[in-house]
Amino acid sequence: MANEKGEIFELEGYAAVGADGSVLSRLTTGSTIALPHGSELMFLPDRMPVLLDMATGERVTTGRNPFGQHEKIHPVAAFNSPGVVLARTCAYEECPNASILPLFAYGAVGWHPDGFRSAAIVVDTEPRQDLRRMPREKIIAGVRLMQKQLPDNRLARHLEHCALSYGCPAGKNFFLGRCEAPLPTSRACNARCLGCISLQPDERLTSSQNRIAFTPTAAEIAGVAMTHIHRVEHSVVSFGQGCEGDPLLAARVIGPAIRRIREKTAEGTINMNTNASLPHVLAPLLDDGLDSIRVSMNSVREACYSAYFRPRGYRFAQVVESIDLALARGKHVAINYLSCPGFTDSPEEAAALSVFLEKHPVNLIQWRNLNIDPQHYIRIMNGVAPLSPPVGMQRLLQMIRRRFPGLEYGYFNPPKERFSASGLTVKKENSP
Repeated sequence: MANEKGEIFELEGYAAVGADGSVLSRLTTGSTIALPHGSELMFLPDRMPVLLDMATGERVTTGRNPFGQHEKIHPVAAFNSPGVVLARTCAYEECPNASILPLFAYGAVGWHPDGFRSAAIVVDTEPRQDLRRMPREKIIAGVRLMQKQLPDNRLARHLEHCALSYGCPAGKNFFLGRCEAPLPTSRACNARCLGCISLQPDERLTSSQNRIAFTPTAAEIAGVAMTHIHRVEHSVVSFGQGCEGDPLLAARVIGPAIRRIREKTAEGTINMNTNASLPHVLAPLLDDGLDSIRVSMNSVREACYSAYFRPRGYRFAQVVESIDLALARGKHVAINYLSCPGFTDSPEEAAALSVFLEKHPVNLIQWRNLNIDPQHYIRIMNGVAPLSPPVGMQRLLQMIRRRFPGLEYGYFNPPKERFSASGLTVKKENSP
């Protein structure tokens, strides 16, 4: 629990509860993991925690400390560091006229004698965004080095702001000369995502970062990309970052940039994180030398997809067409599967995902947490499509893995040296 000062404390005689949509259950050591390093704890205003009274075995919802009724208490949630997907969200009841929660993922968390524990599932153990490997003094040294090597490159200056002001792990990695470097390019987007973190039309929400205010030239993009590729073995450079729109809308500079890179070297993996809405725009980029795409989606059911992405000028069928196009060209295709317990693990979503994967054998699912108020999101999804009681996120991951043994799970974009064969192998079962 937390008081109104934000001080977190243990409530004797009560156990922590997690939410899988409307299904509430007690957290146990078996259903949780040690809170990953770099995670943050947040207390939630305008909400009352759901607790389990150990003496009676009953769930209790209260906004007052049972041991001191004068003290208001609030639920505490975990915003987990990268590499894990939530199994349950924080259990709470909204107060009347509760404000919508900011754009984070609100994982269930509890206290154990060994420390905080999170209701989450590890999907990627690569330390690509481990903050312990990103000392600020080394980042600053990398910034100074890039100021000398790329003195007139506006994209490099933009990444300085991302790394030092926003604390962007991808931006930090560029200046540290490790793993994956970002190539934000696009000022525009043809979706209006409910959880957009760079341009938020909902006046109740605040974007966590500003969208890039200029379009880099092909030379500036290639300069940053080539610098990273030359410094890092098995490097990845990626279009489509949190500080931009969709990169397909900047293809006029991305295409020439890719060609410049590939004229100089075959090393490095050129990736694009995209909504994949424009297959006719994507095709030439694949031919230019784009190695992989990661396609963002919250659902493979069009009604649910459209309710979240709110596309302008495209439909889900075009997203699927882009996926098939990339697979047909032998490119690596990942799904950035934006997940929320209670929706993603509903039987309807599980069955739809299984059917989708049979028809479109992507290489990798990046199980990622959708940063959004979970109750607000599930209310919206319930309004557009049926949702039965969830099967559980752990079971969902097991079901999909059992059915598609060649399908990789992860969180980060892999270098081409680690590309797997497509998940074409389908194990025939009656269950999805």
